[in-house]
Amino acid sequence: MLSPRLVMLRSAASMMSRSLCAAASHGRAADMADGNPLLHVSNVRNRLREIVGASTNWSDHQQAMAERTALSSMLAKSQSDLPAKRMQDSFLEVHLPLGSEPQLREKYLTYHNTVRFGRILEDLDSLAVLISYSHTYNPALRRSPLSIVTALVDKIDMRQHVIYPDCDIKFTGHVTWVGKTSIEAKMHMSQFRDGSYAPVLDATFVMVARDPENKRAAFVNPLKPDGAAEEKLLQEGETNRHRRVELSTASLLKVAPTDAERKIVHDLFLNTLDTNTVSFRSRILPPNSVWMEDAKLKGLEICHPQQRNIFNRIFGGFLMRKAYELGWANACSYGGCRPTLVAVDDILFQKPVEIGSLLMLSSQVCFTQGKFIQVRVHSEVFDPLTRQHSTTNIFHYTFASDRDVPNIVPKTYGESMLYLDGKRHFNQTVES
Repeated sequence: MLSPRLVMLRSAASMMSRSLCAAASHGRAADMADGNPLLHVSNVRNRLREIVGASTNWSDHQQAMAERTALSSMLAKSQSDLPAKRMQDSFLEVHLPLGSEPQLREKYLTYHNTVRFGRILEDLDSLAVLISYSHTYNPALRRSPLSIVTALVDKIDMRQHVIYPDCDIKFTGHVTWVGKTSIEAKMHMSQFRDGSYAPVLDATFVMVARDPENKRAAFVNPLKPDGAAEEKLLQEGETNRHRRVELSTASLLKVAPTDAERKIVHDLFLNTLDTNTVSFRSRILPPNSVWMEDAKLKGLEICHPQQRNIFNRIFGGFLMRKAYELGWANACSYGGCRPTLVAVDDILFQKPVEIGSLLMLSSQVCFTQGKFIQVRVHSEVFDPLTRQHSTTNIFHYTFASDRDVPNIVPKTYGESMLYLDGKRHFNQTVES
């Protein structure tokens, strides 16, 4: 146990560190304000509302959406009708001044004096949308006729697992690849610490453009790279697209597992047989293991207007935050400690969530290896009148514990497919 004096010294050192960080934040804010105006994180969604013409009041949303419908005539008939844009046209820098604005810090603070990563996911989602609108910006139009929404979070790689709650954060990003109706946006997050900004994470989002009513695809401006570095980014975006197509084609929901994967499933089955009975029906849990069916955690959200996006559907960042927090809680319960996030992989947005929906979230530990825990969160909406369930999102998270965790063991064929899918996502994280 620490002595009272040592506790006091550590507390004083911590307070001094926070004071120095906040003072540095104030100094940088003053310097930057003299030249380049900063985009505050709280202004991102306000700017999006201005671009789209969305109302800030729920009572006015029907009129605002009706006005947007009239913008359909402004959509391009083909991509060739739109001018090519450069990567720098969409570049944005957004600041989250946790060091200099204590009142803002409360929104991002956890009980353990760390940063709520779910809030970071919300900010990344809003920034990706604004980056995409910056790419498609037409100065001749007062409002954009495009409805740009998140289709996929391709990857979020953590480069630093500690995010300090009292030091400023900076987000930067721009468009790196464009299809006919889709956009890839890469973003980087860094935090001011010890006199400079240090990288925290890299994120890749895929956005899609649709008409003002969000019913059909709409064309976006082509991308014109400038120089070898931008050519490389564009090529990486094309490689990412091909990888996504290959993964979708090889999905276990479409094709059978590979020979190697089938052997893994069979070995898992053999490892659970009761050697006394040697029966297909008699299964025994191996030592230091947990049945997959016992590693679930579920939640329910009633979707209120407060959580809406600029198109009056549930904000994608809100869905990511709730799914992440449920997945984190599941990993915490499973590993018996507070896990750290390693990566977010392949978050697929299958359909929008309407205001008033009953959103059901189901978290499942689907693969483990050493200290790592792979968690899958399934999101669906339930219509109490028709009794129908519709999948809206699938989330994949890789967490790390501070100790080796029990092995997860599937019992049914369906669980075995979840195990293999989790293993695939984990391998992607390890290999990247």
